Amino acid sequence: MLDDGNDRPECTGEVAAGPGSKDIFVQLVISFALGISAFVAFCILRPRWKSLYAARRRHSDPQIALPALPDSFLGWIPALYRVTEEQVLASAGLDAFVFLSFFKMSLRLFATMLFFAVAVLWPIHKTFDAGDTKIPGKPPTSAGLINSEYILGDSGRKDESWSYLWAYLVFTWFFSFLTIYFMNSETIKVIKIRQDYLGTQSTITDRTFRLTGIPKDIRSEEKIKEFVENLEIGHVRSVTLCRNWAEIDELMAQRLVILRKLEEAWSAYLAQQPAVASRVIGPGEVDDPTRENQNGDEESQENGRLLASDSLRNLTERQRPKVRLRFGFLRLQHRKIDALDYYEEKLRRLDEKIRDARAKEYTPTDTAFVTMNSIAACQMAVQATIDPRPGQLLSKPAPAPTDVIWKNTYAPRYKRRFQSWAITVFITFLSIIWLFPVASLAQLLSICTIEKLNPALGKTLISHEITRAFVQTGLPTLVVSLLNVLVPYLYDYLSNTQGMVSQGDVELSTISKNFFFIFFNIFVVYAVSGSAALADFWSIIRDSLSDTQTIAKKIAGSIQNLNNFYLNFIMLQGFGLFPFKLLQFGSISLYAIYRMGAKTPRDFAELVQPSLFNYGFYLPTALLVFILCLVYSILPGAHIVLLLGICYFALGYFVYKYQLLYSMDQPQHATGGAWSIICGRIIVGLVAFQVIMIAFLVLQTAFEKAACIVPLMVFTFWYNFYSRRRYTPLIRFIALRSIKRASDPGLESNPDRDPDQAEQQTRLARRMSTIDEDKEKGMKFVNPNLVTPLEQPWVYQDPPPLLYESSTDSNTGSVSGNNDSRTPVARNDSNGLGSVSSSISLGDTHIWRDNGEENV
Repeated sequence: MLDDGNDRPECTGEVAAGPGSKDIFVQLVISFALGISAFVAFCILRPRWKSLYAARRRHSDPQIALPALPDSFLGWIPALYRVTEEQVLASAGLDAFVFLSFFKMSLRLFATMLFFAVAVLWPIHKTFDAGDTKIPGKPPTSAGLINSEYILGDSGRKDESWSYLWAYLVFTWFFSFLTIYFMNSETIKVIKIRQDYLGTQSTITDRTFRLTGIPKDIRSEEKIKEFVENLEIGHVRSVTLCRNWAEIDELMAQRLVILRKLEEAWSAYLAQQPAVASRVIGPGEVDDPTRENQNGDEESQENGRLLASDSLRNLTERQRPKVRLRFGFLRLQHRKIDALDYYEEKLRRLDEKIRDARAKEYTPTDTAFVTMNSIAACQMAVQATIDPRPGQLLSKPAPAPTDVIWKNTYAPRYKRRFQSWAITVFITFLSIIWLFPVASLAQLLSICTIEKLNPALGKTLISHEITRAFVQTGLPTLVVSLLNVLVPYLYDYLSNTQGMVSQGDVELSTISKNFFFIFFNIFVVYAVSGSAALADFWSIIRDSLSDTQTIAKKIAGSIQNLNNFYLNFIMLQGFGLFPFKLLQFGSISLYAIYRMGAKTPRDFAELVQPSLFNYGFYLPTALLVFILCLVYSILPGAHIVLLLGICYFALGYFVYKYQLLYSMDQPQHATGGAWSIICGRIIVGLVAFQVIMIAFLVLQTAFEKAACIVPLMVFTFWYNFYSRRRYTPLIRFIALRSIKRASDPGLESNPDRDPDQAEQQTRLARRMSTIDEDKEKGMKFVNPNLVTPLEQPWVYQDPPPLLYESSTDSNTGSVSGNNDSRTPVARNDSNGLGSVSSSISLGDTHIWRDNGEENV
């Protein structure tokens, strides 16, 4: 009877709230169907839509050392595979290299684990009844938990067959050390590449440090310059003291709004067709257009063609657009005036205010950008403690000029700290609240819930195995994946309002926030409760306070029961969604909407800009998949999880490599700082892996083996502390020994190397590491709103020329240590089109020069 369906074991407890345990074949078919369709569409559209799929290369220098991909259906894959790491560095920068290195490291690690899982662990699982020995996809015993008869089996069975649990202990240690080995080796490689990359280039960012906590008595450019030079670490080339530029920033923001409205008014005016005035026919005349050419000779016909413009006299003027202005009490009265005249007058008045504001002297703040004459002098200032007073004269590495968020440089320190803490608390609260919609949808998609709400539909789903497997297995994974797609956009917005000084810091903060969200919601809660039921999660936490074995049993049982859910999650993310990322389905979908809303030439020009690659949107999911593969690397069905993990990271490597090199732009400049976050999250995954293995062994009453994993956890924490102290300074700073290494007479690291050959190799390397130098060529640390030319309305197809003002009208708030009168500035606003070629690199045509000061 259908009424008795609710009494079935699978309709009680966590099984009813969690995803089903049907065969993974349905999810595999769905993922492949989605992925193959998107991949075929991409291969067909790629040679046709080069403005989208080759947008970054179209905006790059044609002499860049990046190969052109063939237009054949699959010929681009081997060409993309042959792109070397040096070419990735030269064309995409250090952040892209670090991001792709994580995928390559994961491939090597999980390929090694897969070999041992197939050669050793799989035979053990097949020989012994390891709880749930069936491969993932087979229904578990009882109500989805490990068989209690097996757990509390007789002593004879325990003595004879439970010895296989020693393999769990051995491989927990082995896989932990293997992970640490691969991570440590890759960290050393990343540090070496980073030191070589940054140490042999000369940019203004490498020679500038940010000085905070400046006392009021030295808040002037001259005094700061004198103070730094008295430290005897080098000569100061320029000082930019941050001031309270809120007025000028607000005026420039208002000007941008008025400028766009004026452009829209001009577009509406020019889009109208001029009306033709009908010619008045006199008495006795016949309106015959052919009559005047009947008796004309060849000369008159030629003159008629040359003077055809006289017909414009018959055209009437277009109707000029109007704008409604409200005034009076409660703005109830209104009138319409000419929009072109109104916005042009407002723009003119704003320009006058901006010129006056640029000539003002603003209140100085406690932050300054100090540019030294050499990289070594800057690094000595950054890595040293300047002042003995806490919080005074703190030196930090400066972001790139294009990365500086100038409105946060003059914000009070207490305000930025309050924003940071408030957003952190809000994100923690949001991560917990987000469980409710996820839990509600997961429960609504369960067969048991559908049976209660709609018995007829529930009976139909139960009678068809494929539909039941799809609803019970595929839909929960799809819902969780789609809901979690929306959260990174919110976290990216919150990170931008947290008061950070650079876009690189915002990017790293977004990575941390998004990882915390998906790790807590998709792994921690599911691992503890066994489902998306929030009530189960809190009740289990409450019970575990009185009985420590409760949490261990629930974690071990939940991890076993959720193997299908996580397998489906990895399959959907890899086989199903990666091809859609390659297709840029979101950009294609939004293009039609943006195209309908585009009115001005500026709007149309922005439509063809490369999409932005946000590491905070993609790296957290990859880290979660890494942790899932690590957690299931020993449990039954480990070979399937590891195989899917290898497929995920292989597909991700190719997809992201294509996007970073050819189709998307990454304007942030974090100099590989994401690697510290990656290593920290891998340590979190290792600890989770070890905790789950302890819980699993405790569930098997193998307390001695579980206790042997505790020293491994202690070692993991020690390695985390050790690696942070040893490697973090090399990831944050540039070693003095790395700066112009070819001129170092010591050669202690490689005494057999020929100095001439080393210098030649350094120069060759510099020919491939030029993206930062090219982007920062001629830049200075100046607020763009102080010196940038005021843009004119973009009315026609070609952009209007920039109107440069006299340098005496602008107060840049900086002092230079030489007579260099150049004032180029980095424009980091996303509204203009001055940063279209932010990813340009000169490749082999850009050769490093010894006179580093002239290379900027």
